Amino acid sequence: MRIKPIKPRQHLLDIWQAIARHSFHDGEWTAATWDGENSVADAERLLCLLYPATEIPAFRLDDPDNTEEDVLQALRRAGGRLDLPAGIVDAAAEFMRTHTGDDRTPTFAGGYFCTGDDTAGEITEAQRRLGVVDSFSMSITLCLATLGFLKGYEGRTRRDTVLKTITELRAATSARLTAAMVNLLRSFTVSVFDADSVQGRTLTDLLGGDRLSQRHVLQRFQHRFGPLRATITESLLLGIDVEDGLRDDDRFFEIGWAWSIVRDAPTIQLTEAVAAQPDGVADPVPSLYFTVVALDGIQDLFSDRTLTLGLLDTEQQQLAEALRLRWELTQQFWSGLARFDPDRWPLEDIPWRATGQRLESEYLSLSVAAILVHDLMRRRATDDDLVRTVGVMERLAERGRITSRMTRDDPMLRLHDPGVTVPLQGSERLGPPVHWRVTDFSAQLLKRTVQLRTLSRGSAAHDRLLRLAEDVFDHVWRRRIRDGEGLGLWDNVQAVHPGPATGVPAPSPSPPVSWSITERVVEAMVQVRHMYQQPPIRSTGVTVLAQALLGEAAQLLGTEQMEPAPRDDGKRGLQLRSIEAKLGRARGLLDPQPGTACALALDVLGQLDALARAREAADRGA
Repeated sequence: MRIKPIKPRQHLLDIWQAIARHSFHDGEWTAATWDGENSVADAERLLCLLYPATEIPAFRLDDPDNTEEDVLQALRRAGGRLDLPAGIVDAAAEFMRTHTGDDRTPTFAGGYFCTGDDTAGEITEAQRRLGVVDSFSMSITLCLATLGFLKGYEGRTRRDTVLKTITELRAATSARLTAAMVNLLRSFTVSVFDADSVQGRTLTDLLGGDRLSQRHVLQRFQHRFGPLRATITESLLLGIDVEDGLRDDDRFFEIGWAWSIVRDAPTIQLTEAVAAQPDGVADPVPSLYFTVVALDGIQDLFSDRTLTLGLLDTEQQQLAEALRLRWELTQQFWSGLARFDPDRWPLEDIPWRATGQRLESEYLSLSVAAILVHDLMRRRATDDDLVRTVGVMERLAERGRITSRMTRDDPMLRLHDPGVTVPLQGSERLGPPVHWRVTDFSAQLLKRTVQLRTLSRGSAAHDRLLRLAEDVFDHVWRRRIRDGEGLGLWDNVQAVHPGPATGVPAPSPSPPVSWSITERVVEAMVQVRHMYQQPPIRSTGVTVLAQALLGEAAQLLGTEQMEPAPRDDGKRGLQLRSIEAKLGRARGLLDPQPGTACALALDVLGQLDALARAREAADRGA
């Protein structure tokens, strides 16, 4: 059964109820239950509660006196009105303790998300402990949400034990935030390569296809990215020998985030002592997946909420400015690549190919589209950009078998299960090659579609994006786990996709909870709420119609007011005053809500016509 329209409040309450059932026991936050601790998954699980609680006023949990009744009902297994916020403080404090080393240094290990090939042997413990960009970025979002929650809750509790925990938690959260920002700075990289290299030939084919020669692609690249090249050279501390490579206009370059701290990355000099800055191991090659992840976290540093609440100290503000510069440059670069040829965007040639990883996938196309959406949100997007981006999203939904039927043994099933394998280049220095598996294509497509729909103000693209968002959400919502420990959470791919041999959904044991997908769905619901809060699109045609209806209604009202009042105990006078008030409201809504003004004007016209007919009938009876 289809779920239309998307109901963000109800769906968030359903998710919170499932989380309370899964993650709380006797009002206490439970430890991870699948394959050990993981800083990424643990942060995502906490954010499923903290992100809506700090972004949506109706979901606030830091003010017990004003917590909504349906919210309390959904989270009743997590505690009552007074115990609930204290329990969240304890959960966040436990997270900080768990993911801090013996030397008091915050840890950002990928844990079981890091996998190896069966033929290469078991990955080492040192590889599992490596900090990853996914954890750096997720920690920024989690720390900001936690600091905002503490700022609201601290003044509303008098429990000494809770106040003591809040003090310790604030210090640990601030330290983790600083460490995450430093690590993200040290994970940013610029890759410079020759046009005749493997990377260069791949980029040439990607940008020019069979339409442009290598020389023409290089010339266009020089022209398009010359100012960006100069800004990078002059404004960023890039590391060894990169500046000299960038000064050569006959070489290509790419910018973004590697999967971890880059090998030989310089340390960040700060005025205050911070946690130790570990040596990097990642190859200096941007990864599309981790670049998108980094961009998502960095934008939270300069959100209105972060600035309004003053969540960053002086040192963190300086780090945030450095990250913001990289955030803007990266968006400009990948948005420029996506739209490199105005006649046929490289992004429209699905799937995208990663030059530095010898990988091509619809997921990479979605990653580039996500960066393009970031860039369109940052600047004033043209109607052409929006319409073409909508087309890309629709094609990705179809190719990913979200809006089209998956056939028996369909190779696209691998996009969802087991997912896309992203190589962690450089990890082999500590053991066998390590990979990062990504399974959230559908949830990411939902998130980006909602973001783009929030941005679009043209009715054609607006309506297409709403339909697409509803279709993708319907697909994602049906993938909830239907039984077992993860009931009501994600992800059960087999609920919507056929088994590999039978062509029908195959029974399987209850799958483990994917906090990555669950957290992405929660993010999307928060964004849908913001989307619905936007004023409706103003249609010129509807405005003209509303103006004509209001003009006719005003004329008829004036005529009716000139008629002698019948002996009806003042009922007609009350009706006319009601009609006059409704007409005034319609005039006030003409500009922001012309459709509503039309509806009110039609109602007024109907009431005036009824009065006129009643008067005519009375005249005939007389």
